[in-house]
Amino acid sequence: MIYLLCGLLTAILFFYVFYMDQEADTGEEKTRLAYLYERKEAVYENLRDLNFEFKAGKFPEGDYDAMRSGLEEEAAQVLAEIASLERTSAVPQRKGARI
Repeated sequence: MIYLLCGLLTAILFFYVFYMDQEADTGEEKTRLAYLYERKEAVYENLRDLNFEFKAGKFPEGDYDAMRSGLEEEAAQVLAEIASLERTSAVPQRKGARI
């Protein structure tokens, strides 16, 4: 009897763990532009935090300058890609037009 109950419990646990609900909410798919806007906000927040922590005396000036320049480069890359994607999505495509 105990073996039967253990087997039944095991079967129920496997079913519960590995059963994929067909109606699971996977969320909406993000576009590259939406991802870049989120990344931009994260980089800006990191820059604000870095500036605050430097003023609080947690970083020496050399480390602060290196981290700040890295974050500023990343922000510039993100902004350039956002501008590029917005420019290409705003230009209407004509038949026969070369890009």
